Formats: sequence, C-alpha cells, structure tokens
Amino acid sequence: MTTYVVLLRGVNLGRNRRLAMADLRRWLEALGYANVRTHLQSGNALVTSDQKPAALQKQIEKRLEEETGASIRCVVRTHDDLQRVVDGNPFEGVATDPARFVVAFLAEPAKKARLATLDPAEYEPERWHIGQREIYLWHPNGINQSKLTNELTDRNLGVLATARNWNTVLKLLAMSAD
Repeated sequence: MTTYVVLLRGVNLGRNRRLAMADLRRWLEALGYANVRTHLQSGNALVTSDQKPAALQKQIEKRLEEETGASIRCVVRTHDDLQRVVDGNPFEGVATDPARFVVAFLAEPAKKARLATLDPAEYEPERWHIGQREIYLWHPNGINQSKLTNELTDRNLGVLATARNWNTVLKLLAMSAD
C-alpha cells in the first residue's frame, strides 16, 4: 500500500467550485481508499491505496464529476515525489517567504518549447525553474502582482497544472510520511 497525495485543481477559489473537505473525504473512503485525510480547504487529500497513480487519478476525477457535476482534475504524487521536490528546491536561501514561493505540480513534464519563449528579464524579480514534473515559482512581490502566473496556465503550458505554496508542500510532505 502506498500513501498518495491528491492535489485537486481549481476548487474553493473564491465562490466558484465549492467543495467541502468532509464530502471529499467521504467520497474517497467510498472508493475504498484507506487513511483518508485532507489538509486545508484547497483540495489537498491523502489516501492509501495499492492502485497505480494514473488509475487513482482517473477514478477520483470520475467520482468527483459524478458527485459535483463539474470536471475537477487532479494531480497525484507519492511521498517520495514530494521529497524529491523539496530536496530539489532551486531557490533555497532566495525564496525567503514560503507564502510567495509556489510549486506548480504538472500532470506530465512541461513542454519546454513553450517555456523557452519566456524571457526571464521580462518577469524580474520573479524567477522560475523547471523540475521533472513541476515548476518552482518565486514571487517576491506576491502572487497577486505576478505577470508570470498568467503565462504559466494550463493552456500555455499544454499540460494540467495545480499550484501549492511552499508551506503547503512541506505540510503535505510531513503528512505523507505518517
């Protein structure tokens, strides 16, 4: 059995796509997952299963659509995946505010051709770094003021992405170790 971190995309942002975490936990338990937990109200769940990540993702997305009537996508990671992300932090000592340091988790590797068209000088002081299936983003002036965030959408990347700030990444890493 493997503990998975399930990152839902686009739920509980403002008034749109409201999803109670108690409902999410109940639906995940009904799918047969063990040790179901959630973190915050932004669509972070942990489950234990013997399924492969791709099967888990499809099953969860199908159940969410059945229950909510909305297409809610998700990205699935293991504890080891999160540990690799934390260990690979390219902005150690630079990203000093964890609320302004974000990791965009990607469903598959980023299309580097699209990212190659972005000129880092146009986005300074913001910085980014492409990982295996994630993009690290440092927004020293805040995410709401970011020009870079608008460039790194699913449509522009060509791949599903969902972002979490560094505090949440570290908390999910700790929770997935239990």
